Amino acid sequence: MRVLYQEELIERVREVCAADDGLDAALMYGSFAAGEADEHSDIEFWLFFTTRRRAEIEPRSWCADIAPTSYGLLNEFGTYVAFFPGLVRGEFHFATVDDIATVAEWPARGAEVERMLIVDRSGALAPVLRGLPQRYVPPVDSPEIITKYCDPFANWLVLAHHLAARGEDLRAWDALGHAQRHLLWMARLAEESTAHWLTPSRGAERELSADTVAELRAATCAASPQELVGALRAALELGRRLWPVIATRYGRGAPTALFAELDAALRHPHV
Repeated sequence: MRVLYQEELIERVREVCAADDGLDAALMYGSFAAGEADEHSDIEFWLFFTTRRRAEIEPRSWCADIAPTSYGLLNEFGTYVAFFPGLVRGEFHFATVDDIATVAEWPARGAEVERMLIVDRSGALAPVLRGLPQRYVPPVDSPEIITKYCDPFANWLVLAHHLAARGEDLRAWDALGHAQRHLLWMARLAEESTAHWLTPSRGAERELSADTVAELRAATCAASPQELVGALRAALELGRRLWPVIATRYGRGAPTALFAELDAALRHPHV
């Protein structure tokens, strides 16, 4: 069986963590921890250092001890991202022992505890991880699910229509992207396929029906006037199909009047 380069990097991370006496705890999360990784997957870690040790660390140098890096950066969430050979991305959260308690606020851990733990010298991390559910389960028994996942779809879709009609193609394309993400959640709700809820596009091709996947693809496009109108129509039609399936479970209805008005507007686009 072929060993992925990422697996070699993970073993090297284990060695570097074991050798760093100032590292109190470390965990791996993401695809490799969950057993879902392939050659395109990232490697992802949380590192909990003593306060003194964290103050000494320069993330680029620490990651360079794992393997050569071509570049490193802080992403929009403050996570250090290292680029290893073969364009392998490594995400490293450089934290302190005081941050271990915040792990309890995660919606889920995403993998078995034993697959996640790298180092736990004080024994503080393992019980926090065990207190989390392995998978996040959305509150499908509550009608609040419509407010949180269906209503934003309608909001973003109407906004995208107006932006496209105004000629702001790139902004309309961006708004459509937000609508598409909620459409993915709606598809998962309608088909009761909520395994990868927190990242609804993950595994969608395998976990949703072929017809729904085809309709989701039709709701994507390039940022051109004609393609935007076609994608907006496709998104509307899929939303019209999915919304009642979800809403009837809670004795609710779909916003048919809104959908009808938007449908009429899309049949006479200003392009």
